[in-house]
Amino acid sequence: MVLELKTRKIGNSIGVIFPNEIIKKEHIRPNQTIGIQIIKKADLRDIFGLVKTKQTAQEIKDELRKGWD
Repeated sequence: MVLELKTRKIGNSIGVIFPNEIIKKEHIRPNQTIGIQIIKKADLRDIFGLVKTKQTAQEIKDELRKGWD
């Protein structure tokens, strides 16, 4: 199951709050140990403009379309 949750400041820590429907579906109880996989989403503003090319977007598209016939 993949959830998209926002982190929140809780005291000196950062935490996440699970929606009630997920808690019920997964039978999560207080003080229960669960495993979480963390995947940070890339912000497009961080990567925008990093790829430099002398070709226009149209030239790149035309080149990629060669051989589709």
